[in-house]
This record gives sequence, structure tokens and C-alpha cells, in this order.
Amino acid sequence: MSHEGVGLRAVMRSAAFLTAGVLAVPALAACSADDESDRPVAVQDIAPASRDLIADGGTLRWAVDAVPATLNAFQADADAATSRVAGAALPSMFRLDASGRPQINSDYLESAKVVGTSPKQVVLYKLDQQAVWSDGREIGAADFAAQWRALSGKDSAYWTARNAGYDRIEKIERGKNDLEVRVTFSRPYADWKALFSPLYPKDVMGTADSFNDGARRTLKVTAGPFAVKTVDRKSGQVRLTRNARWWGRPSKLDEIDLVAVARDKRAEALADDELDLAEIDPAEAERVTLAARHKDGAPLQGASATAGRHTAGTKGEKDPSGKKAGKSESEEEDGKNPADESTGHEKSDKSDKSESTGHEKKHGKGDSSEKKDENSDSSEKKHGRSDSSEEKDKGGKSGKDTSGKKDDPGDDGERGDGSVRGEAGAKGTGTKEDASSGSALSHFVVRKSLEPAYTQLALNGSEGPLADERVRRAVARALDRKELARVVLQPLGLPAEPVGSHLALAGQAAYADNSGALGNQDAAEARALLADAGWVPGGPVTEQKKTEKAAGSKGKKGDSTEDDRPGAGGTYDLGEDDKPAGAPREPAQDPKDHAGRQEQQAGVRPGAHTDEQAARHLDGRQYAGRGGLPGAYAPKGTAAPKGTAAPAGAASNVLAKDGKPLTLRFVVPSGTGSESLRLVADRIARMLQRIGVRTDITKVSDDSYFKDHIASGQYDLALYSWPASAFPATDARPIYAKPVPAADGSLSVEQNYTRVGTDQVDQLFDQALSTLNEDEERSLVRKADARIWAAAGSIPLYQRPQLAAARVGLANTGAFGFQTPVYEDMGFLKKGAKPSASPSKSG
Repeated sequence: MSHEGVGLRAVMRSAAFLTAGVLAVPALAACSADDESDRPVAVQDIAPASRDLIADGGTLRWAVDAVPATLNAFQADADAATSRVAGAALPSMFRLDASGRPQINSDYLESAKVVGTSPKQVVLYKLDQQAVWSDGREIGAADFAAQWRALSGKDSAYWTARNAGYDRIEKIERGKNDLEVRVTFSRPYADWKALFSPLYPKDVMGTADSFNDGARRTLKVTAGPFAVKTVDRKSGQVRLTRNARWWGRPSKLDEIDLVAVARDKRAEALADDELDLAEIDPAEAERVTLAARHKDGAPLQGASATAGRHTAGTKGEKDPSGKKAGKSESEEEDGKNPADESTGHEKSDKSDKSESTGHEKKHGKGDSSEKKDENSDSSEKKHGRSDSSEEKDKGGKSGKDTSGKKDDPGDDGERGDGSVRGEAGAKGTGTKEDASSGSALSHFVVRKSLEPAYTQLALNGSEGPLADERVRRAVARALDRKELARVVLQPLGLPAEPVGSHLALAGQAAYADNSGALGNQDAAEARALLADAGWVPGGPVTEQKKTEKAAGSKGKKGDSTEDDRPGAGGTYDLGEDDKPAGAPREPAQDPKDHAGRQEQQAGVRPGAHTDEQAARHLDGRQYAGRGGLPGAYAPKGTAAPKGTAAPAGAASNVLAKDGKPLTLRFVVPSGTGSESLRLVADRIARMLQRIGVRTDITKVSDDSYFKDHIASGQYDLALYSWPASAFPATDARPIYAKPVPAADGSLSVEQNYTRVGTDQVDQLFDQALSTLNEDEERSLVRKADARIWAAAGSIPLYQRPQLAAARVGLANTGAFGFQTPVYEDMGFLKKGAKPSASPSKSG
């Protein structure tokens, strides 16, 4: 989940693993590394500017994957766009700082603190005396109480996604005056700062009907710097306008338009002047950077000069905004083409394609730092384009350059469909359309950081070889996590540091690198663990009848598009070319598995992912790197060239037990945006091959990847990610909870899709939730994380990159990292103004 516009609850996470930690290792006491938690791996990149440098007025057109299905952030189908609307239009009692730590929101609160612990925990909120809803009513205890009752879980008529925290509240009452709200808890709750962010008016939360339906398509009453003007699903746009009753610092922008644009269409939309800000893929980021670099008309050299390298953000080169860009040259390894991790807002598999909205209204931006032609200052044109410019077709495409700018003779050699360097680029030539697109993109810069989410390797411990903890640990010990992080992040010029915790990221208070509880990469130790589990090289292998791969939830053939090329779909076997990969896998779980009922059992907080949302959270699906590792894999049955030696650990060294080879089914999404996941999967498969473990890499459609494979347990190995949490004791609990049998005989897994858990880890989470001592809570969370590492059910790999294309001169927005966006400070710089070192609250 990306963090542009996400509220406090959305920077939380739902990881995927918990496991048996039957290991007497001193490191299980967890690291006491407070110094590790104060340094985020990467800072946010938002072109900060003080408010007095920002022009008043203008409209920011900001891309979203789709118009949100609901504006109620506490419903199961809420998504990143829902959170963005809530962040701009609704109160939050706390917001996150640049290190992902909650801080009091002074626009709504004068103070909030625990004022009693015995016999019950009591939290007293003192509200800002100016805080009012857009209908003029004061924000008060009635709103807090209505939200508590709706989310407490006591009334099943409310279709809530999650009740954690609210179910511990005993009562809410008015304090000494209308500005005080007293919240009494029935049980101690350490993460009380997570509550009431966002806060909805009692008009929405007061009845089940209004909760379920009243805030799905509109928000009539708001209390943020912006209000919801219109939600137009037909045109794919949500309009947010200034809230006339806002008491805080006035919004610099007149309007924020959230425009639905599919990720593979965003480069076109940016070039066609339909957007000012968009999260983009690495391929599009390269296009933007190259366009900016060559906007003086210098022709590019075509693909031959940059083949196999990402040049965006070359070290030492400065972009037009004056900021130093990061490294972009990828160190070409093993002939790979660097693929990149997805950004935090996971594209919906069913996201609407962008429909051109016209944007006929003038954008009153400060033209400051943008070097535009004479059209820029005309009141009849926006960003150099006349309002009467030729209408685009409904796909948002135009056969002509309507930017009002001269065509650059230099073509960036990339096709308008988002792919990097098509045939024209390969020949060093390009069309006029390509040139005009490149010229238009030169008015954007790429802002990049690491989003608050990490990619993990999940190991399904419900059955098969991975049900044995020794095998899981062997797989984990075979991985070079530094190499995997480098493959994804280094080409982008981002810090390639492996993630050391399941429960927090560097910069957050609970972070400590507990990976030592499992141990570093050690192939010899991995082989020893496998031998101890009975898997030995050269053992007899019983030939099995060749059948279809069990890629579906019922052993059906994979639903990907078959193709003869590695990386294009189908099933590939990393191991012996002439031997079967093993019998089809039977369903790993009862079809009545309760994974689908997680919203009702432990639920999902806004920003944490339900099954459907997690299906959109495929790490690599927004990445557009080319192919996989040339020569690393061939379709099953393809013979190796004559005389080719088998790689170390292959063929004769494949491990076997009871006549069966040790083969793991590695399920990956087949979509065009998932190249980086497939690249990482290939690298992992090669690492496992060295210790005698074969992998069948099965590519399945993005639509079925999560619901038919991850949630249903139809996989051995899989790659997916979860957002980080400011409140891990609450938000990670359902991910790592020990699965328990339900009354109907099925298995209740909540969100623990690896289906591995222990009573000990559950107890550590419960203890962390119930202490009001922050130091003790951190210590307990770190101990839980160490136990999770030791059991090797989920292996954190790397933090996901966040890339945003922003119009030159757009300030206080871009790649936010952990920090909650400040919507009222966003805007366009005045003419001649430059971004400052840090934003000021003046002006």
C-alpha cells in the first residue's frame, strides 16, 4: 500500500506469517537496538516549501487507480483512494511523522493522554475549540461515541471491516465541557492512539443503514481542509474543494481532483496534460527523467546506448527541481534487466481505465519554477495548452501534441504504451508523437523514496515439505537477501537494505533487526537442516505419472496465458530437464477455510488489506522491467544445449525422500506489471537449486493470484507484501495468529496465509497490547518478531520503492514515505520560488 494520502490507520500492516519457534537461541531475546529505529532507510521526497512561497489557488490533478468503491474507510472494500479522501476531508486525532511514529494532530486536539490506569484505563481528549463539522456543528463526544458503537463489533448490522481496539472500549462520555471526551477501556489498550483516525460524523456512524450505505458514494458532512464536491464514477473523478468552514491554515489549492488512470496509461496521461501528480512504474520514471535531461533538444542515442541499464536518476546529476537525483545505472548482473518493485498503491485488478475528463477548468498554479513557453502565462491556457485544444479520445490518447510546446528533436525512444524502448527506440529513431510526448514529459520530475511496506517470501507450512520447520529454515538460510534487495532497489538509486523485522521498518520505534534469530545465508547449514529432515541427495526417485500442474485451488491447470517464453506465463521447472516435477498438489486447506471471513473475525483496519485488497498489492505488478534472467529458465521440456554442464546442485544433487524429489511450487502473478516479482522468484529459485531444492515456478493471472492461491493455501512459496504499521501489536496480530479449528471443522486462519503459528507468539502480542508502558511494549514486539524469524514462515526481503511523477513547481507532495500528507500545504510555487530545505507553517 502506498502512502500518498493514506491516513494513520493505513500505515499499518498486515504481514503474513507466524511460526513455531522451538529453538534455543540467545538472539530470541530480541535485539535491544534503539539506535536502529531512529533512521529511516530513505527520506521522503516531496519538494518541501514554506507556505509563503506557494501561490494561492489552482487545481491539483492526482492519479488514483480507480474511483473508490466506498468513502467509508472502515468498510472491507475501502482502498487507497478512500484513504486519500478521508485524509483530506475528515479529522484524524493523530498523524504519522517522517519516521512512521504517531504525533498529535494539533488541528483537532489540544491534548490527548492517559489520565487513569486503575481500576480502568482512561484517555482524555481535549478538542480544539474551533473544530467544527462543515454543517457548523461542533466535533464532540457524540461523534466519538457513535463511531465506537459502530465499530465495537457488538452489532452485526454494521458491515465493519475490523473492530480491533474499539472492542476494548467500555464507555465514552463528555468531560467537564463539550470540548472534552473521556474514553474508558474495559481492558488496557496500548495502541489507543490508533483510534478515531479518521473520525466520521455521527450522521454516518449513528445507524447501521447510514454506516453501510450513507458514506459509500458521498460525504455530505466533513471537517478537513477539503470537502467532497462530487464523485463521478462515469468520468472517473472525485473533486475535493476547499472547506469554507476549515479553521486551520487555509488550503493553498482551490481543488484536488482525484483522477482514475490505469497505471499503464499514466505516462500518456502526464504527457497529454491530464495529470499533475501520479505514482508511476520504473519504466515511466525513466521516461520522465530522460525527457527532462534532453528537453534542450539533444537527441537520445537510442536503446543501444542504454541497453540493459536504467538511467533515471544517474548519480550526481541534478533534476530540474534542483535536487540531486539518485543513482539509476543498474549494475547489470547475470544479464538481467532490472525490474522494479511496485509502489504502494496497489493497482486494482479491475481498476477502471482512465476516461479523459477534459479538465477544461483553468489551473491557477504558480508558474514559478517551470520553464514554459509563452503559453504558460496566458489565462486562456493551462500548462501551455489551450482550453479549446483538440479533444482526446476516451482512452486519454491523442494523435497530436496538444501541449502547446514545441516538439523536441530528441525522442526518448519509448512507446506511448508504457513499455521501455520499442522498435523505434531500438533503432535510435522515433515518431513525432514520441517526440511530442517526450517534450511534454520534460515538465515533470521523478520523486522517489521507500514506501512503508515490505516484500516477503511466504512459505506455506500447512502441509508438504514446508510443514517441517527444518525445511523452512533451510529455504530461508539459502537466501541472499542483500542480493534480492539490490536487484530491485539499486537500479532506482534507492538504498538496497534488507528488511530486518516482520513488525516494523527502520525508523519506527519498534524496529530492530532480529534476523539473527534465524541466521545469515549459509548453504552448508541449509543442506545440514535438510539432511536432518531426511532429504538426501542421490536418493531413489519414483517416477510419477505426468499430469497437469496443480496451479488452481482444486489442482487445475494454471490460469495464466501459456507462452513459450520464460516470464510469459505457464509453468517452469528449475531442476532436471527430463524428470517430472512431482505429483499435482492437493488443496492445502478445507474449501471452507475461514480466510475469507477475516473481516468479521479479526477484521482489517483501514489501510490493512482484505483478501481483495491484498490481491491488488502484488509487489511487482506496477513494474515494467523487461523479462527475466536470460537463459536462467526455459519452458518445461526444453532440452539443454548439447554439452551444457548441469549447474551446481542440479540434476544428480536434487534431494529426495521416500522416493519423491524435494520440489516446491512457487506461484507468481503473470501480469505485465509483475516482472520484478518474477525476477526475484527466479533469483530465489537459483539460490534454492544450489542446496538441491527444485522449484516449479507457476505463473497465474493477477485476478486469481491472491484469492485462489495465497488465501486458499494453494502454493508452497509466494511473494507478496504488506504495509508497515505504526501499531504492530494490534495490526500484526491477525497475520501471525495461530490458526484454530472452527466449529464447522474448517480452519480459521484470519490473515495468516502461511498457516503457521504458535501459542507463544500469540501470548507475546497479547502482552504487548495490554501494557501501557511504551518501552515494555516495544520489547515484547521485538521478542515476538525474533520468534517469528526463528520459525521461518515468512522471510522479509526488501522495502518497496515509491516513485511519483510531479509537475515541476509542485511543492509539498510526491513520494511521502511514512509521513501523512499535509493537504492544505500542497500547491504550486510562485514564479521564481524554489523548494526550501523544510516546509514552514507560515503563510
